[in-house]
Amino acid sequence: MSHQSGTFPAPCGQKACQVLKDRNICIQVLVMIQHLQRRVDEHLKQLPTTRQRLHLPKQKQAQSTHEQEALLDHLIRQMVNFLKSRATGGLEQQVSLLSLECRGNVRSAQRAQSSRQPGQLVLQWSDIEPAFVSHDLSNRGSEICVLYHSSFQDYNAYQGDKYQEDKNTLGFINLGTSENKLCIDLITERLGQSDMNCIEDVLLQYPDWRGQPFLREEVARFLTYYCKAPAQLDPENVVVLNGCCSVFSALAMVLCDPGEAFLVPTPFYGGFAFSSHLYAKVELLPVHLESEITEANTHPFQLTVDKLEHTLLQARFMDKKVRGLVLTNPQNPLGDVYSRESLKEYLEFAKRNDLHVIIDEIYMLSVFDESITFHSVLSMERLPDPNRTHVIWGTSKDFGISGFRFGALYTHSKEVASAVGSFGYLHSISGITQHKLCQLLRDREWIDTIYLPTNHFRLQKAHAYITNTLQSLRIPFLCRGSGLYIWINLKKYLNPCTFEEERLLHRRFLDNKLMLSCGKAYMCKEPGWFRLVFADRPLRLKLAILRFCEVLEEQKQDWKEKQLADAMKE
Repeated sequence: MSHQSGTFPAPCGQKACQVLKDRNICIQVLVMIQHLQRRVDEHLKQLPTTRQRLHLPKQKQAQSTHEQEALLDHLIRQMVNFLKSRATGGLEQQVSLLSLECRGNVRSAQRAQSSRQPGQLVLQWSDIEPAFVSHDLSNRGSEICVLYHSSFQDYNAYQGDKYQEDKNTLGFINLGTSENKLCIDLITERLGQSDMNCIEDVLLQYPDWRGQPFLREEVARFLTYYCKAPAQLDPENVVVLNGCCSVFSALAMVLCDPGEAFLVPTPFYGGFAFSSHLYAKVELLPVHLESEITEANTHPFQLTVDKLEHTLLQARFMDKKVRGLVLTNPQNPLGDVYSRESLKEYLEFAKRNDLHVIIDEIYMLSVFDESITFHSVLSMERLPDPNRTHVIWGTSKDFGISGFRFGALYTHSKEVASAVGSFGYLHSISGITQHKLCQLLRDREWIDTIYLPTNHFRLQKAHAYITNTLQSLRIPFLCRGSGLYIWINLKKYLNPCTFEEERLLHRRFLDNKLMLSCGKAYMCKEPGWFRLVFADRPLRLKLAILRFCEVLEEQKQDWKEKQLADAMKE
């Protein structure tokens, strides 16, 4: 899923208030154009075909067409009136360029519409009502609206048209969202056992906002055991919220002021961008990593302290205040597992520069290659800066229960724990869910002897199927043995190799009811990379790969036709 802010750079020399005003006007214009595009697509869909026109009375044809045209005319007039009343001198040129781009998109939509088969889903902008016309939303509300819909429009289309073996075989197969669907049978059976069913007064009332004490105690024991901590972790340093993104968003709020920044090596999980911007307005500064192996890079996308130092120096030169470093281990989307030595270097870099370190270890139990050893930052005997080191973990990936909405923070700083804990007032978990989570995490015998071995075996098998397929197609990929996904290189299917061509290939996958995540969504510096999630059931995974191969074959065939057409012109 792409993450675009929907904002435009402001002209130099404007005052801060004017910059903000112009930016918000641009956002509102963008929402208007998105809404107009949606209406145009609907109008094109509803135009009767030649066969339908033969059976429709002329009066009915004219009435339907006039109604659609009147609606489009009304929307266009609203946009023109808005521009007349709101546009300022510095914005007029931007709006003009935006309008030209919109007309190009409408023409593209018409061409795409004419090429689609009957009954094929048309991916459209979500149903955005132009609230700025009725003034229902503030400028901030409009910006959030644009950010949400630009970030999740593909995911929302998938939610409305999921593949189901018995009901909807033509629906979307989602290899873009990182969900573990391989052990749903084991989890369902375990959650259905009698010890999970408990209803007590304490579970039906408001909890401790940091999480129920019994759950925080169990999380502390769980992390002590599986992270191999040198000493028992303190439950008072645990905070439980409804998901790891909630924890990350809360950390951004309490560690930064609006406009301040975190360093984040790219490519990185795109949800960080949405989570950091939604409440905290914290900027993520990319530390760009390259795929090419050089003297400085012993493996693709290698993170080094030199790259961190370089990006931090650039940020300070631009007067940006950097408050922290964000890491994911195992890395998402690359799958890299950091060595203990590398982790220590990153933490020492942060201490030298007075930076917090947020480490997301949500995939720590999903390292399925037995030759790889995962090292949690909590396993280190001495942290360089304990009070500025904060660890996030949850059950969404390792246990495949993302619907439980559980995320935990462990921090040595009592102040940070207290501040993040206050977000439980808005982002706590239901008491009954907390009970079930506690029972699940404390069942070490089931986890160690049944769940983890089975989960790792199934991940290995699914990973082998995908990697063998990619090798047969001669598609390069990173083979890392951890996580639920593979980082694949589809550059050879882009001509030219640009982010625009990457977007078009991504759209072609969507048109064929297959969701993948493109590299742009992870702030990857190089076009052509995609993340493919393999942690799905065998039948669905095989069907997804059939669709994947069909798209790539279509892409190659289009090239041949284009080359032939170009040759004939010459």
